[in-house]
Amino acid sequence: MKKRAAPRGKSAPGRGKRQRSATGTESGAVEMVLHEKNSNGNFQAIEQSDEDDIEDEYKHSSGDATGDMTNNGNDCSDETETSCSFHRHVSRIITNEEVNALMKQNCKFKWEMPAADIPKSKWVGTGEKMQEPHDDHLHDVKEKLRDYWQHTLSDHLSSRMSFFSLCNSYRDIMHCNKKPFYMKGGVDSSTMDAYLMHSLNHVHRTRDVVIRNDAKLRNDADKDISEDGSYLDQGFTRPKVLFLLPLKSFARRIVKRLIQLSPLSQKDNAMGQFKTQFGESDDETEKPEHSTKPADFDLLFAGDIDDHFLFGIKFTKKSVKLYSNFYSSDIIVASPLALKRKIDGEGGKEKDFDFLSSIEIVVVDHADVISMQNWAHLEAVFEELNRLPSKEHGTNVMRIRPWYLDQHAQYYRQTILLSSYLTPEMNALFNGLCFNYEGKVKMVTDYPGVLPKIQLEVRQVYERFDASSISEAHDARFDYFCNKVYPKIQDLDEGGLLLFVSSYFEYIRISNFLKSKEASFCRIGEATSQQDISRSRLWFFEGKKKILLYSERSHFYHRYKIRGTQHLLIYSLPERKEFYPELVNMLGESKNPKCNVLFSRLDLLKLERIVGTSAARRLISSDKSMFVFC
Repeated sequence: MKKRAAPRGKSAPGRGKRQRSATGTESGAVEMVLHEKNSNGNFQAIEQSDEDDIEDEYKHSSGDATGDMTNNGNDCSDETETSCSFHRHVSRIITNEEVNALMKQNCKFKWEMPAADIPKSKWVGTGEKMQEPHDDHLHDVKEKLRDYWQHTLSDHLSSRMSFFSLCNSYRDIMHCNKKPFYMKGGVDSSTMDAYLMHSLNHVHRTRDVVIRNDAKLRNDADKDISEDGSYLDQGFTRPKVLFLLPLKSFARRIVKRLIQLSPLSQKDNAMGQFKTQFGESDDETEKPEHSTKPADFDLLFAGDIDDHFLFGIKFTKKSVKLYSNFYSSDIIVASPLALKRKIDGEGGKEKDFDFLSSIEIVVVDHADVISMQNWAHLEAVFEELNRLPSKEHGTNVMRIRPWYLDQHAQYYRQTILLSSYLTPEMNALFNGLCFNYEGKVKMVTDYPGVLPKIQLEVRQVYERFDASSISEAHDARFDYFCNKVYPKIQDLDEGGLLLFVSSYFEYIRISNFLKSKEASFCRIGEATSQQDISRSRLWFFEGKKKILLYSERSHFYHRYKIRGTQHLLIYSLPERKEFYPELVNMLGESKNPKCNVLFSRLDLLKLERIVGTSAARRLISSDKSMFVFC
């Protein structure tokens, strides 16, 4: 197994009266260019060997090189004309009053509908209630894609329709009860297929509109497009879809499936360099032999676990091309870390992230794994989406949609956030950085809890402390520990206390406190060296150190079984519910096992995943502050 990596305002183009770009001809038609700029800034020749490449390159020279959808319904679809979701979404012009309402974030989830195939779950949403999903949702899809998927997916197509219908509504979506492929019984292929199908449909519709309008302009050299709104079909730059993923192995899985779902004939050649850098085997589907780790751990970290990758994907008439220049790509695949470094100008390079200015669909998959890396990187990426570009990039300003020029692009962007659990940080991102005018949809689940997975008879004492607000929660927890809990620990002669903390901030804070008290302790965090980890585990097991401070991220990346544990103190509950029974079961060698858990009313999201939704509500609302589970 590979070594696990440690977690780790701009000027606008001219507004007002539209003017032709310097790259356009007098007729407004786009020119054909014979060179394409590489991601590293060099230029390479483009062979115009067939209609496919020629068509794609003259489109690129128009600036956006892709665009968006026009306002002309005839450009929208094969048969459905203006009725398709794509046309409806991009053709509407929202008012400043609507923008102000969106920014106030006063939307309420007014309706609900069952979540197909997900027990005790439902979708709740804002705006008009969605229709129940049905197989006919593919009527919105391009005919070539529809026919190909009906043939390729066959009997599996209906299982994709539920989530596809949500994606096709162009609303922001937060699905935080997705069972990932690496968990027992986890099958997320239907969800993955659904958002890939939606992304492919969006890219192909976008590309077809621009190509159709280009053809019209070539056939009518005297056409004045300044008075014809049907030619407003582009954004500032070409990329329209952004996939944000935590690990290379996940990116390999997504790209492989994306290519399989594409009906384009020339696909195999696109995988050459990709297979070299991302691997060819399906390691994440195979559990290593003789492993002592949990099965989900082995599957999660089986493939390439590098968390730094960034590349583009371009679709032409006949082929899918990987590692295309960002400004000629339709889809960007990246890790938050790599994109954050690109935004910051890594290695002293010039900052260049204008290719994020016209993103219309963002998919954040496996957000729970990203939260175990550095969530701040993801937030930083969202802050830079849909900004006005610093350069023109050859865009024909006459063909830019008005809502781009009005700086309203973020209100048209669809965000799809997928995770196996929900955190306050995910809620904050969804509520504070996603303002889609179409509205929001999120999943709500009643959890059964994981207490039945505990193999021992252990009294688990839950102690509730008061915290009036999120901003005060950390200090309130720390004060309760220092004044109520630690004095009891200090008076005990025996050792074997495993002190578990959920966040890095808590890990550092408690470590400094124990140092100030000259406590007998050792620690294992995500940044601890392997040598120090081994030493700490040995000292704790032999009783040379009474306390072992252990972080959730360290458990995520190593899944150690800590021997010598006599008493478990959970300073803050783990985000990942499967960790709780693993921690409690570490008391198996203790003759008198003890387990204490600190929580506040603000820990409801974690509580309901561990003790169950109904029990969690009782713990939060009860007048008592002490609870026991056996």
